Amino acid sequence: MSLYDDAVLVLKGYEGQDELRQSYLDHLAAHPDGMWKACHAGHVTASALVIDPERGRVLLTLHRKLRMWLQMGGHCEPGDATVAAAALREATEESGMAGLTLLPGGPVRLDRHPIPSPCHWHYDVQYAALAPSGAVEAISDESLDLRWFPYDEVAGVADDSVVRLLAVARARL
Repeated sequence: MSLYDDAVLVLKGYEGQDELRQSYLDHLAAHPDGMWKACHAGHVTASALVIDPERGRVLLTLHRKLRMWLQMGGHCEPGDATVAAAALREATEESGMAGLTLLPGGPVRLDRHPIPSPCHWHYDVQYAALAPSGAVEAISDESLDLRWFPYDEVAGVADDSVVRLLAVARARL
């Protein structure tokens, strides 16, 4: 099965955010290359919020280009077998942590957002990843900083999309 086919299946099985979910499916139907960064109309991305439920905190990255505190994530790559695998790869690369596991049940949220320069859309499929006990983070080249934030501090540093992602992920825990 191709990554494109996996994305369509994941989106068709995703419950909630019906109108937004349909816009993802419509985009992919109109753009067979809609999984890839080269699709200038927009493309599917995969992300994962790294959570340490034992300590009530999340790991956020200060994105190098956007200069915002965000969950780990980015573009799908040809080696990604599934959207979930892309999210887990991105979370592992950007956090520097081995042993992350995605929360069961598929994506936690969908979040479509514009990206400036050049202007296009990211159709982000968002997961939550559990940090293994005792894991140590390591900053990547894609980040200016990497930091743990208690749940109640996230709203003070991150935008509403990250706050919503955390709320839904915590409800799933």
